Amino acid sequence: MIYVLLPAYNEEDAIRPLIEKIAVAMAELEADYQVVVVNDGSRDRTLARCNELSQQHPIHVITHKLNRGLGETIRDGMEYIAEVGNRRDIVVRMDCDDTHEPRYISGMVEKIRAGWEVVIASRYAPGGGQIGVDWYRRTIGRGANTLMKFCFPMPDIWEYTSGFRAYRVALIQDAIAIFGNQFIDLKGMGFTGTVEKLVKCRMLGARVTEHGFVLRYDQKVGPSKVITSLTTLGYLMVIAKYVVYWGDIGARWKRQCAERRQVAYDEHGMPRETVELKRACAA
Repeated sequence: MIYVLLPAYNEEDAIRPLIEKIAVAMAELEADYQVVVVNDGSRDRTLARCNELSQQHPIHVITHKLNRGLGETIRDGMEYIAEVGNRRDIVVRMDCDDTHEPRYISGMVEKIRAGWEVVIASRYAPGGGQIGVDWYRRTIGRGANTLMKFCFPMPDIWEYTSGFRAYRVALIQDAIAIFGNQFIDLKGMGFTGTVEKLVKCRMLGARVTEHGFVLRYDQKVGPSKVITSLTTLGYLMVIAKYVVYWGDIGARWKRQCAERRQVAYDEHGMPRETVELKRACAA
């Protein structure tokens, strides 16, 4: 099963064409799938459009009555998928504004099936790029990714801020078992949770790779929801919180992550089909 997680806030114009393109991508993969839409207090007809589309497509809608922000939206979607999903399943997280093309999903899924646990749709990988992004956003984006690369280095990874990713559900289940509600802790800091999730996956020892994609900002429907100053502050808080392990909770995370790495991989460094944490969620 492939779960496609879509955070949605006032996306009434974008949701239908995106769902239809996802359906085409899944038909090419010949995969069972479910679209999980987390409607984050939309004030337009996003919820009504999702209900209409659910008559034709496999859609599960989670609704926030009030707008809570991207961090809580992704957290709720991930927790739902971790609860209902099988460890061998895949979750693909995308934006809802038509800047992420579903045609890249097949290549990302192929890499997950080959043994990677996180696949990042990257503007900086071979075949990647960006269209319609002004010089200011390009500069800010490159600077943020370079800073995160310096603070949280991972081999051959240069795209830390892209929300378009594929994950093994087993990894998400393990992350929630260890970090609990702090898997995405900086929930009120704009788009900070996108980086924080990747940092937590790195702490778990996840096998992470990139897949080239072209960000189509020229196709964006509606105004940008990024608050640059808030997100920048959030990135600095991620660095302060996770460059080192702090206090008793940090020591527990370090121990549990080490235990996860011991049982999660075989002698070739490949993820096992079934992972049982030795002391999952032990305090």
